[in-house]
Amino acid sequence: MTGFTLDPRLDADTLPICDLPLSSVRLLIDANYPWVVLVPRQPDLVEIVDLSRHDQGWLWDEIARVSTALRTITGCDKLNVAALGNVVAQLHVHVIARFRTDPAWPAPVWGKVERRPYDPAARDRLIAELRAALA
Repeated sequence: MTGFTLDPRLDADTLPICDLPLSSVRLLIDANYPWVVLVPRQPDLVEIVDLSRHDQGWLWDEIARVSTALRTITGCDKLNVAALGNVVAQLHVHVIARFRTDPAWPAPVWGKVERRPYDPAARDRLIAELRAALA
């Protein structure tokens, strides 16, 4: 989409997985949780309601696709889906695989523990599995 630029904080905190018809799909760099972020590739979006009704439907479809892929790959106990935007205003949707054994369970993940870098092989394997599942 013309005029779209990824927020620098999202760019710094995530790695690209793939592009779906509407959204860029990215892995948050935090090995504490398998955490994917969808960013609709349209300029000046802050809220889901800023998308056209048609594109809102596309976004929900993409959230469901990513959620299904993440649950299948990780075998998680729960999926958390959120569009907060309090720190980064650019519209983005978090899809987080949660486990009863994760460091924040059962609380929300934000601010609970320090981010942990991925082992490069584990990171690359997760990205490859997500790309394959979303292809």
